[in-house]
Amino acid sequence: MKKYENRLELLETMLRIRAFDEKVDELYAEGALHGTAHFYVGQEAVAVGVISALRDGDVITGTHRGHGHALAFGLDVKKMAAELLGKASGYCHGKGGSMHIADVSAGMLGANGIVAGSMGIVCGAAWAFKRRKEDRVAVCFFGDGAVQEGIFSESLNMAAVWSLPVVFVCENNQYAMSLSVERGFANSRISEKADGYGMPGVTVDGMELPEIMEVASEAVERARSGGGPSLIEANTYRYLGHSKSDANLYRTREEIKEWRESDPIGRFAARLEKSGDLEKGGLPEIEKKIYEEVEAAFQWAANEPEPEPGSALEDVYA
Repeated sequence: MKKYENRLELLETMLRIRAFDEKVDELYAEGALHGTAHFYVGQEAVAVGVISALRDGDVITGTHRGHGHALAFGLDVKKMAAELLGKASGYCHGKGGSMHIADVSAGMLGANGIVAGSMGIVCGAAWAFKRRKEDRVAVCFFGDGAVQEGIFSESLNMAAVWSLPVVFVCENNQYAMSLSVERGFANSRISEKADGYGMPGVTVDGMELPEIMEVASEAVERARSGGGPSLIEANTYRYLGHSKSDANLYRTREEIKEWRESDPIGRFAARLEKSGDLEKGGLPEIEKKIYEEVEAAFQWAANEPEPEPGSALEDVYA
């Protein structure tokens, strides 16, 4: 998994996530990609902040909006690009596409096309760690819409009863497709649901990387030391639609503009400039380098071979 050596690497990773998904959005507009995709643009601080608290041996599960989780965890940009383009050199040999990128050997147990689908998976991984007395932690990312699924309650209860080393991370981006949290919840503070399962719950500004890092570090350490699960609610915002097909008719341009003014990348870059970790006005140069890296990854992937027809029968279980 990704090891963050310094604060500049945190910034670069957020930029890489954004550049990747903006490139994917562009390719869909050109008709160069098939299927669908869900973009992480605007939410970058959540994945980077949480994953920065992990260490080798820890695992994560993602969502249908999973490119950011995979890149923050350290998956290779080229192999991810190849997967989206349906190439044999992709992580799932071109069979998984956007919503199913996984590298189980590295600890990225997979994005998931089913809302809340990975919550049971993360409990299974954490149960295995506990049974084997391993010093490992499992993190589950999910959206606010997943909280309405029955498996949310089942998984949190199971994790609490068995005191599993799990951190549940709700990325509250304000909308379950087009349903706002204000309309979808009688009490929109999702972290308070943790009380019903006897675990700590905290709400954090999901656009402020240092805050997420601090809260995640506490939750991960608690899980690792045998203290059981925690629930983190990160209030964030997706700048683009729910998916590449979303016409964005349920929210205003003014709302999107207001959230963009709290952009996590800009806020963290300003912090780095103030601390001297980033040269004054140095963000555009780093942006240029990262965007060129992502462009080169997709160009490489475009020239990779297609899967052999016979491989359609491989990796099939009954």
